Amino acid sequence: MYRTLKTPFRASQTTIQQLFNIRRLSGTIWNDCVELARYYYRLGNKWITQTELQKELKLLYPLHSQTIQAVAHKFLAARVGTREARKKGHKNVGYPWKHKLVFNPKWVDDSFSVEGKTLILSLGNWKGKRQKPLRIQLNKVPAESVKEVELVYDRKWYACLSYDDGIEPKQKEDGVTASIDPGEIHTIASVTEKGNSCIITGRYMRSIHQLRNKKLKELQILMSRCKKRSRQWKKYNRAKRYVRSKSQSQLEDALHKTTKDFVDWCMQHDVNHVVIGNPEGVQRKTKKKKQKKTTQKLSNWSFGKIHNLLKYKLKAKGITIEKVDESYTSQTCPVCGNRNKAKGRNYTCKCGYKEHRDIHGARNILTKELHGKMIYLPIKRATYLRPVTLG
Repeated sequence: MYRTLKTPFRASQTTIQQLFNIRRLSGTIWNDCVELARYYYRLGNKWITQTELQKELKLLYPLHSQTIQAVAHKFLAARVGTREARKKGHKNVGYPWKHKLVFNPKWVDDSFSVEGKTLILSLGNWKGKRQKPLRIQLNKVPAESVKEVELVYDRKWYACLSYDDGIEPKQKEDGVTASIDPGEIHTIASVTEKGNSCIITGRYMRSIHQLRNKKLKELQILMSRCKKRSRQWKKYNRAKRYVRSKSQSQLEDALHKTTKDFVDWCMQHDVNHVVIGNPEGVQRKTKKKKQKKTTQKLSNWSFGKIHNLLKYKLKAKGITIEKVDESYTSQTCPVCGNRNKAKGRNYTCKCGYKEHRDIHGARNILTKELHGKMIYLPIKRATYLRPVTLG
């Protein structure tokens, strides 16, 4: 499988300053890609091709040609992704048009080499002369051959080393199906065919979101009282970037721990296939009266990230995952079939049925997928997991 190791590194002050310059120069390359794409479209009403874009960018920047091409390829990939999303009906998704101040540089193929824990980054030729390569000392290096390197700055510099571990996961043929009902308070609620269930809390992530939003609001109020781009305004703006960066790192760590706990639970209960409810459109269908109250909660919901993390982690264990329709699974009673909305953390029905609302949703998603309708399935006592210790 293709994997990535993110590791900090050490370098001289001169090299670090060069990396900041390269990061800004990569942003300039992205901006040029945006302008060239606009120019070609207005000139002949056609998309600029990869060959044309690479030809236009050639010999314009003091960087290795493959580093320049990597930025162009990311721009083209973003354009293709937008086209596919719009074909699926997401008309509000726009093509890449914003200018960037910085962009993470990447080295691929022959533009870099690894000697022990020393990473050598080539800068290519500029004005007929070979530029001096950059040398950085990595904290960790994978045993396998590194295929590409991307440098990321997030409060400090990191090197993302992509490599192929040579392990091809084999899909599990025998096992049971499990369902996931994603949520904001409980990130994952899952049920298997045999009635095993688990709930993984998301309260820690919600507290991070709440604290981040509170701090950003306070800083935004202070910034509104300052003259834009004044010394004090810039100070508050740096504080905003720090808050966003720190909270993002905490959220990523929590998501990794959450998904790891779920994968471990799947292995313990012999799961070979997972179906996850697709909440796409929840925010669009929210009533206007409730929209102001719930928009922030929904914007904090990391459903897409959870699915992407589970996708590759489950694949490594030979477990498949797919999105399924979850319409009315949280409202329908599996005993009598009546529909009513849950109030509080439990779902209750007039027929006497009562269940934890997230386990109830996960069970309906599972039975709907397996039997084509929502039916009652006996559930054992749920395993409650808390991936991150509060305190």
